[in-house]
Amino acid sequence: MDMNQYLSMFIDESNDHLQSLNDNMLQLEGNPEDLGIVQVIFRSAHTLKGMAATMGFEDLASLTHKMENVLDLVRNEKLKMQDYIFDTLFKSLDALESMVQDITSGGEGKADVSAIVASLQAIESGEWTGGETPAATTTAKPVETISSAVDLDEFQYSVLDQSIAEGHRVFYIDVLVSEDSQLKGVRAYMVFDLLERSGEVVKSFPTVQDIEQEKFERSFSLYYITTKEAQELEKSILSISEIESAKVIQLDQETLQQMTNQAAAAVEAETVAIATAVSQEIATAVKTEEKPAAKPAAKPAAPTKQAAAPSRTIRVDIERLDVLMNLFSELLIDRSRLEQLASETGNNDLSDTVAHLSRVSSDLQNIVLKLRMVPVDTVFNRFPRMIRDLAKTLDKKIDLVITGAETELDRTVIDEIGDPLVHLLRNAVDHGVESIAERVAAGKPEMGTVNLRAFHSGNHVFIEIEDDGKGIYREKLLQTAIKRGVVTEEQGAKMSDDEVNQLLFAPGFSTADKISDISGRGVGLDVVKSKITSLGGNVTIHSTPGKGTNFSVQLPLTLSIIAAMLVRVGSEKYAIPLSSIVETAIVQREQVRNIHGNKMITFRESLIPYLSLNEVFGVPDFNDEDESETEIVVIRKGDRLAAVSVEEFIGQSEIVLKSMGTYLPSIEGISGATILGDGQVALIVDPNAFIK
Repeated sequence: MDMNQYLSMFIDESNDHLQSLNDNMLQLEGNPEDLGIVQVIFRSAHTLKGMAATMGFEDLASLTHKMENVLDLVRNEKLKMQDYIFDTLFKSLDALESMVQDITSGGEGKADVSAIVASLQAIESGEWTGGETPAATTTAKPVETISSAVDLDEFQYSVLDQSIAEGHRVFYIDVLVSEDSQLKGVRAYMVFDLLERSGEVVKSFPTVQDIEQEKFERSFSLYYITTKEAQELEKSILSISEIESAKVIQLDQETLQQMTNQAAAAVEAETVAIATAVSQEIATAVKTEEKPAAKPAAKPAAPTKQAAAPSRTIRVDIERLDVLMNLFSELLIDRSRLEQLASETGNNDLSDTVAHLSRVSSDLQNIVLKLRMVPVDTVFNRFPRMIRDLAKTLDKKIDLVITGAETELDRTVIDEIGDPLVHLLRNAVDHGVESIAERVAAGKPEMGTVNLRAFHSGNHVFIEIEDDGKGIYREKLLQTAIKRGVVTEEQGAKMSDDEVNQLLFAPGFSTADKISDISGRGVGLDVVKSKITSLGGNVTIHSTPGKGTNFSVQLPLTLSIIAAMLVRVGSEKYAIPLSSIVETAIVQREQVRNIHGNKMITFRESLIPYLSLNEVFGVPDFNDEDESETEIVVIRKGDRLAAVSVEEFIGQSEIVLKSMGTYLPSIEGISGATILGDGQVALIVDPNAFIK
């Protein structure tokens, strides 16, 4: 039977089961005695194992079966859930997720899970009786053999640890050049060149300079970050001429920590022996689990049938929705053209037909847009597990409260918003919420609270991340900003509290006392703001010292069809998004003032910058300086305003956002283009580019 036709269904179902396993494991950790939750987890693992075995992904099925054995002991009350068991099962889920991701990208679902299998076997066989890490874990020795080969400083360790936390693969690679090689420096360079094409070398021993000058015997070692598999890397390195051997060992956070803490190096032969033993053990485990894994595939049919009965949803490929959206965009352009023709001809029958077509297409537009809307829960559901792991690492107690997870956003926005939210949450946990001792001393409960909220407001969605931590202190923030040259003392004295808080978004700015492996508040926040701004959104900060901080992210509902103000400048037409417009007005030429070489106008009793659209884009057949009065559009970026001069307002219209394509370079001030009813192309202005 050809299983490829079922692959997409397998991937979707596997991701659903893995999310369910993560959610239920978190619930069980809060209530370890609840055997009902254990039963739910066991059934999900059992179903996943059967699906994987049926599809022929034996490694995935084998690891899931090992998990199932441990869960079976728990549900039959032969084993009690403890911290180490939870940690091992969570690591198993991480490995399963990486396997499914590998399958999604066309791989075979392979991964080095020797450490996890050994831990699960130790728990299952009773070799681990509670307390310390099982002595039987076979990966402890390989760590000793390579631990001190490359000494890491604090920053390098932080980079590697954070990369693992973000889902990248971190490898320790040991390469041996052939004894008879005449150009070992060249061979080493070829290895580095190969690796740097698909990842990043963090540290090598000897140093790169020494290797280039051939100041090494035959071997060199390095830490490497990538998305590739260990087997693929090893094969690629060995394909280079005169490379005798290459050992590629994948690290997780625990083994990385062990490597940095251990001082002595062991013998290379021991590494080879233990690695061989682990390989044999895994091969044996896969063989023995092969048949039992495939057998129960049909058993879960009963519960899934029951659950599927009331379901009235179908899975639709995202590409089909994109095609539907593009077709509708063309229909919207033709509708605008018909409306224009109907008004020009004055034919009543044509006008009535076009009016009816407009109403029907408006309803169709709403449906098409709703099809693209996805609940933010698809992003939020990975955060409880992340917060759990961070709290455990930092030895803090954190309660993540999620509200409004059913709030919907356009899929395009959903795809892009995940990473900025991850960064804001990590900062809230690391440097927002205090340690247990600090909270008790401040009269707060031991458990800190991080609220993650989503809600609609007008034509926007707001996502708020609020912690009940120590908040932001104006003076400390200002002193750091002055020290780093972001602002001067005179500028800082005139700034409001909100303006001082916005300094957190300055490039490279941080208030962290030291670099941590999580991240300091402010590190990378400029990237967060840039990403949100590129989506047409905005982020603001409100903080009360001693009580907490609130980051509020404002996002547009959709990026495909937007409401815009059409304007004309000479023979050119432009579209300005309504979400960025404060108001329109007419100003007299004498109201434009020149202050320190910058044009300004008075607006609502304050001076704001004045920009001429024809000067910005070099429109040849219009000059606003020749006009006695000028139409302006007042635009907003956060709390800053600017006035843009135009020749004429055409009116408001719903426009379809079209990409400029790959043939044109990125043009500052232009976010795309749209086709108007008369067939003319109008450039869409990006107001954020005009306000620095």
